Amino acid sequence: MASQAGPSCRLVFCLLISAAVLRPGLGWYTVNSAYGDTIIMPCRLDVPQNLMFGKWKYEKPDGSPVFIAFRSSTKKSVQYDDVPEYKDRLSLSENYTLSISNARISDEKRFVCMLVTEDNVFEAPTIVKVFKQPSKPEIVSKAPFLETEQLKKLGDCISKDSYPDGNITWYRSGKALQPLEGVVVLIFKKQMDPVTQLYTMTSSLEYKATKADIQMPFTCSVMYYGPSGQKTVPSEEAIFDIYYPTEQVTIQVVPSKTAIKEGDNITLKCLGNGNPPPEEFLFYLPGQPEGIRSSNTYTLTDVRRNATGDYKCSLIDKKGMIASTAITVHYLDLSLNPSGEVTKQIGDALPVSCTISASRNATVVWMKDNIRLRSSPSFSSLQYQDAGNYVCETALQEVEGLKKRESLTLIVEGKPQIKMTKKTDPSGLSKTIICHVEGFPKPAIQWTITGSGSVINQAKESPYINGRYYSKIIISPEENVTLTCTAENQLERTVNSLNVSAISIPEHDEADEISDENREKVNDQAKLIVGIVVGLLLAALVAGVVYWLYMKKSKTASKHVNKDLGNLEENKKLEENNHKTEA
Repeated sequence: MASQAGPSCRLVFCLLISAAVLRPGLGWYTVNSAYGDTIIMPCRLDVPQNLMFGKWKYEKPDGSPVFIAFRSSTKKSVQYDDVPEYKDRLSLSENYTLSISNARISDEKRFVCMLVTEDNVFEAPTIVKVFKQPSKPEIVSKAPFLETEQLKKLGDCISKDSYPDGNITWYRSGKALQPLEGVVVLIFKKQMDPVTQLYTMTSSLEYKATKADIQMPFTCSVMYYGPSGQKTVPSEEAIFDIYYPTEQVTIQVVPSKTAIKEGDNITLKCLGNGNPPPEEFLFYLPGQPEGIRSSNTYTLTDVRRNATGDYKCSLIDKKGMIASTAITVHYLDLSLNPSGEVTKQIGDALPVSCTISASRNATVVWMKDNIRLRSSPSFSSLQYQDAGNYVCETALQEVEGLKKRESLTLIVEGKPQIKMTKKTDPSGLSKTIICHVEGFPKPAIQWTITGSGSVINQAKESPYINGRYYSKIIISPEENVTLTCTAENQLERTVNSLNVSAISIPEHDEADEISDENREKVNDQAKLIVGIVVGLLLAALVAGVVYWLYMKKSKTASKHVNKDLGNLEENKKLEENNHKTEA
């Protein structure tokens, strides 16, 4: 390599190599790297202004140097020595940082960065440490079972490909096992692969089991050192069968349920706490003194409420060792009267009852058209809005899936009822005639006009809600006309007529029908007013109620008088118009 740098450089390098100095304050420097990663070693020297070139070397165990990389400060060229183990693995940057890819165990050496000037050579050593995380430990050669009061090999814990070597620890239910004569015996060994220089560690465990080890997990872990310090890798858990004699019998219901309902299948399972477990038992059903011989399970299908009681089981050869469990079969009955589809007439009374019989207190919910009701329905005088689909639903909340429901489809029928109103447009150019109809099934509305005049808009219908809707037309009568509204359903045909004066003749308008929604709002406002009046005039409650009733009657009488006067005035105008027409 020196020959490639030129004769003068070779001479200077040869003269100064023996006089190389360690820059004060640098000391030993260690680079930790994971196996397979890239080792990065900074030069740690300040580059002098009269630098000729920089070199990297490593030292053999006998102290002799092996040069591996060279970089000229003038030509900016990099040359790597022909060292087989570092072929195609080296990279030397402009600041003389050396990188070694694919770190190996053999890279654990003392590397030296050398910066050469005309009159001096500066060195900065770096120690490389390579670490390899071991494989996840695995418990192998596991014993098929352990027996109480017998020392037996439990298994081997193996962890491979570690550098440096690590230690293995056994655990029982998360607690480290320590050697104990006759109870816990640990045998540890390690082996290094001569090619990869990686270690394989093996720890064998001999263990004397007790009943306390039933379902106890055994694990092992390997502790090793990595670039960032000490680390631990655990194995998967291993659970071993523990053989011991039966001392107690238990009975259970499978699958486990918090509550049993009618129609369920019940499987009783009898268990002995010995291992291997007993294979046959005697099952005792409520009211039956003789036991039924069976395997460790006995099934009852489609149980009824009379299956409630105590169930027992025992060993075949030890009938005095008995286990028992109490079973309650829950039930729920519902009776809705009436149910199904019921057709009634408007104004009829309809008593409704939903009777519940259950093993516990049951919740009852009423629904109408999928909307929950606050209370159970009661019909003293049926209205159209009472029609709908009613559902009585009950359930035992503590028993999953135990619920019952029955439905009532209520149909409220009524003959058509008609009320007609009229209203003059503020412009005075048209009049709106409205035919309000009640009835179910929905009555069909038909208009008939007697007299001359143009129909500005054809009949328009409102939505049919709670047995009510209306149809209206807008007309501009040139003379007195009569409008007839006919409503007909399967029950009856009803006809009503209304006289309407010519558009040129003013007349009294009749108030529109109050909708259900507005009627509810008016009722709510009235209730609020009454509440306020009662609160303010509590001392004069009796006098206030009498006065309110008196005023209500007075207003009603006044409305009737005004309506009669309006009708008389309208009829008088119609007669005058008829006389004018005859003239």
